[in-house]
Amino acid sequence: MDNIYWISFKTFFKIGAFTLGGGYAMIPIIEEEVVNKNKWVSHEEMLDLIAVAQTCPGALAVNMSVYIGYKLRKMGGAICATLGVALPSFVIILLIAMF
Repeated sequence: MDNIYWISFKTFFKIGAFTLGGGYAMIPIIEEEVVNKNKWVSHEEMLDLIAVAQTCPGALAVNMSVYIGYKLRKMGGAICATLGVALPSFVIILLIAMF
């Protein structure tokens, strides 16, 4: 069996690294990866997730990754998915700040 923690981290890292334009630009990519490819949530659940993530404080992609990760493997899954989506931006800003 594949390690779901690693798979969710890689999936959300890829989403965070290759999406330009903020959280709303990430929605189609998150939907493609999470609903169509990996089938972690249903299409209806994804629509509800978008609505709830918009009403909560914080970044849209982070809110969505927390929910999806938590649904997969409770707190550990939420941490892995959230680190995956936030780490690319953090590393890029850190590199820019260093130079």
